[in-house]
Amino acid sequence: MTQIVQYGQVNTTALIVPDLIVQIIAPQVAQLNGVPTNVAGFVGTATWGPTNSPTIVGSMADYARNFGAIQNRTYDMGTAVAAAVLQGANNFRCVRVTDGTDVAASIAVLTNCITFTAKYTGTLGNSVQVQVAPGSAASSQKVIVTLPGQTPEVFDNITGSGNALWVAMANAINNGQVGARGPSQIIVATAGAGVTAPSAATYSLTGGTDGATTITGTVLVGVDTIPRKGMYALRGTGASVAALVDCSDTTTFSTQVSYGLSEGTYMIGVTPAGDTISNAVSTKATVGIDTYIFKYMFGDWIYFLDPVNGGVRLISPQGYVVGVLANLSPQNSSLNKPLYGVVGTQKSYQNQQYSSAELQTLAQAGIDVITNPIPAGNQFGCRIGHNSSSDNTRNGDNYTRMTNYLAATTAQGMGIYDGRLQSTQPTDPLRRAVKATLDNFYLGLQQQNMIDDFTVQCDLNNNTPSRIALGYLQADVRVRFLAVAEKILINQEGGQSVTITRQQVPSF
Repeated sequence: MTQIVQYGQVNTTALIVPDLIVQIIAPQVAQLNGVPTNVAGFVGTATWGPTNSPTIVGSMADYARNFGAIQNRTYDMGTAVAAAVLQGANNFRCVRVTDGTDVAASIAVLTNCITFTAKYTGTLGNSVQVQVAPGSAASSQKVIVTLPGQTPEVFDNITGSGNALWVAMANAINNGQVGARGPSQIIVATAGAGVTAPSAATYSLTGGTDGATTITGTVLVGVDTIPRKGMYALRGTGASVAALVDCSDTTTFSTQVSYGLSEGTYMIGVTPAGDTISNAVSTKATVGIDTYIFKYMFGDWIYFLDPVNGGVRLISPQGYVVGVLANLSPQNSSLNKPLYGVVGTQKSYQNQQYSSAELQTLAQAGIDVITNPIPAGNQFGCRIGHNSSSDNTRNGDNYTRMTNYLAATTAQGMGIYDGRLQSTQPTDPLRRAVKATLDNFYLGLQQQNMIDDFTVQCDLNNNTPSRIALGYLQADVRVRFLAVAEKILINQEGGQSVTITRQQVPSF
């Protein structure tokens, strides 16, 4: 009998009976697909939503549905997301944290009949209303759950009498109704022992709190044990650039660096609002962030026009920087890229501009700053485009982002070759496949003008028989990045005595 199987799923040495076997072989040379570099991570507070759980957000409308409106307070995650959205960012992983005092809004109905509790803690839960009314079918009840910004949830035709009705109502809310709708995403219900029959009424939940009063750097960092909290909840989300919102706590910086190195995430830090250059430089020298994985923004905070709470208020530059980097291809720098939605900075509000000496001091220390003007003209933007490293071969934004991008892509795509067979012959197909995969990937980057040049070696010169016998396969890749033009030098000679010569090019 003819068999069609996947390659490797039949033991050919055990075949005895004559037969036809067709093995489906996948392409031997895999194609590497670059990982996304537009994923931005934020850790901060909110008025609603899951805590310590990375949530996908693509817009401010998404954010409001998941976490409520932005708030005029320090550590507010929504404010940072709003600033990033203004730069074109649209792929976020948001982690809400609390100080542990957060409470879910709730209300007890009648005497121990049923309790409605908001699904999440936070003050937004105080806007939840639950309407109990006669159902569409005879002798039934209906529950309508509403929350501003959310689609109303209707649980209809709930039947029963006495306590059984309240139990059925709680089951409908918590588990959904087969063929009608799923569980509530706004509340949970707990049936009591009460037997009082319901009457038509609307109940408003109360008592919800955000747990945002005593947020510290330690809370934002969180813990790296299961269940992870704070920054560590971003593990595995693919966030290529991230920030602990408004966190200027220098005691967290070395921890942020360790996390960034382990996850390939460009961490954006900030000095306190209104900081001085001398203090920022002194701090930078002592907190252990001389590394390409951390970008340190000077504490010249940004005046932001709040579209929700109204008025102009001061916010951290982190949201703007995270947004512009996430919106750029990884070979690019934040240098000289216009930032949108900046009303002003603490410096510009005093009608002051940075001197060359001040900018040089910041640049030498590995600290970036948002200024107006930038070399492109009278607009706000990152003035230096560097990370915190003192190594001038690795201190560009582009080095951090391209290094992380290439490493993450290789780590995600090359594992398919693990467990395959390798020989010591010069024509070994496994080494050829590995080299071809890497060659194709880097050639594609070169053709897209994302890298300058590359070489890949994977042969017997770097895979000796003794190494092969130990189970090793080595590929050596060298990649030359495109350089960022940071200092434009134009030599201009002018005057009445200047001699101008032109070379005539013959036309054919």
